[in-house]
Amino acid sequence: MNHSGKIDQDDIVRAQVMLLASGRRTPHEEVDAYRVLAQVSPVAYLPRLVLALQRLSYNSGSGERHPACLALCEEAVAAARAIDPVEPARADLLYGALDTCQRELYTLGRRAEGLAMRAEMLAIGRAQAELSRDPEVKGLRGWAAGLSEDGRYVEAADALTELVEAILPHGPGDGGLAWSLLEWIAALDDAGRSGEAIGAFEKLVGMQAVEASNDRGPMACHLYSLIGYAQMLDTCGRGEQAATVRQEALALLTELAATGERKSWSGYQASYWAVLLPFSGADSERLTSGGPCPPSGAAPMQWSPDAKRHYFDSRITLREDVGALVSRATRDPDQYLAELVRVHRVLTVRSAVYWEHRTHLFAERVRPLFDDGVELARQLCQHDPADGTRTLAEILIDRSTFHTATGEFEAALDDFRQALSYLGEDS
Repeated sequence: MNHSGKIDQDDIVRAQVMLLASGRRTPHEEVDAYRVLAQVSPVAYLPRLVLALQRLSYNSGSGERHPACLALCEEAVAAARAIDPVEPARADLLYGALDTCQRELYTLGRRAEGLAMRAEMLAIGRAQAELSRDPEVKGLRGWAAGLSEDGRYVEAADALTELVEAILPHGPGDGGLAWSLLEWIAALDDAGRSGEAIGAFEKLVGMQAVEASNDRGPMACHLYSLIGYAQMLDTCGRGEQAATVRQEALALLTELAATGERKSWSGYQASYWAVLLPFSGADSERLTSGGPCPPSGAAPMQWSPDAKRHYFDSRITLREDVGALVSRATRDPDQYLAELVRVHRVLTVRSAVYWEHRTHLFAERVRPLFDDGVELARQLCQHDPADGTRTLAEILIDRSTFHTATGEFEAALDDFRQALSYLGEDS
């Protein structure tokens, strides 16, 4: 780590003076000083060097990456490894340095190296859990997400099963358990373990029913979970059970339309909806252009940077596909209309996920897509009632949940009732 050649006393004095001087220091100046001092007093300055390198690599204030971001991240990892293993802070510093570095590796598309670092982070988490006797292992969630993005669904499901088994006894807490259950359900489903996925979904719905009834959780999140649960039951051939669950959702949505939420919430309900929307069947298309597919059931903040980029960039191609299919479906609806409806639905879902956290533009950018999707589905229903009726019901339910996410509960109820009528469940 000697970046300035031979270290002499003048180098040391200059570094000390710079750190002691009043006034604002740049991240680069701090790193240069700690590089010098870490060589003469590693116990005191290696930890500071690790943190300074991470700050320099990525400016959280401006959101800008340093041009030499990866090199700085790798230097931070090397500095953390050089800390004496007996130092209590070493494990956390190394974990943090690895976390920053793996994110940069994923940004650059170097997925195998990024996943290897997540494996090392998990090993650190296991060692810490063993020492503390805490059943919750730090690093499992990121490890599972990386496995899922690489198509290793069975391993991802096993990792999330371990995580959920550790946190489930503690109960819903501040709502974090619900997000973990979503990830677990999706991983089980991706792994082909549909029976376990349905059982996990039942746990989630039951927990949220209790939370909502006691005003400890939003009614809207309970509603989204009921709708997602019904969709999974349908997919698994349990149509009668799915219809019963949708009646529960209807009752809850009727109450929301009449009274709204019983209390004010922070607004994370829309983010919860945006996680459930894709993996509940509305975006069943896996990315086919060679890029990674985000882990189902996980919020975008859990996705690796390259998976996020690939998923959202796919909207460009999808828009082009929709444009081409519109004219073809007009000429030959038998061959192209159903495909137009399907591709448009995928575009709608990915756009909704993209715009959801951009709250000031969310409804404005996404509403026309949901409206156009319903109109296209109505055309399909008229043209081919046998296949189009159920599709129209599903897309009406999609729009119903969008209306709920934007607080338009009466419009949501109207769409949901229409959907049930098309499904023959309106009685």
